[in-house]
Amino acid sequence: MLRLSGAAALTLAAGIACYLAPLRPNILALQLAFSPRAFAEVIHAWSADDLLRYRAHLPYDCLLLACYGAFGYLLASRSALFAARPAALRNLALWLLPLAAAFDAAENAFHWWLTAVPRFDIAWAYGVAAACAAGKWLLLLGFWLLVLYALDRRRD
Repeated sequence: MLRLSGAAALTLAAGIACYLAPLRPNILALQLAFSPRAFAEVIHAWSADDLLRYRAHLPYDCLLLACYGAFGYLLASRSALFAARPAALRNLALWLLPLAAAFDAAENAFHWWLTAVPRFDIAWAYGVAAACAAGKWLLLLGFWLLVLYALDRRRD
């Protein structure tokens, strides 16, 4: 299951990255748009087809987040990588990717809703969506730093 979830996550991530590569500005600009104005600047730079492309990727992104969340949990709980690490480190690694996936799911829900029609009068929603995206990226980074740390400690 670990290998399957990892392979599925890599495949989906690569496919989504290729599919969204034509978007200019890229999706990171949209993800980190904390205000209605910043969000609108990205949306208005895209064509109608670009916006449809972005919205069409969201269901696949939900599959991706399920796969990477499962992968992180399984890697921390069932692989030898974290077995010899302190329990606190193992527990942290166990929940970083599932928590990132939860933030990603919330971000996707907000972006699905915010890209359906203009909702610029609901400023808090843009901030929450961007905070979810930022949290997701920080948790993903944290997990991979823990993996590198565990790999380095395993060599010792």
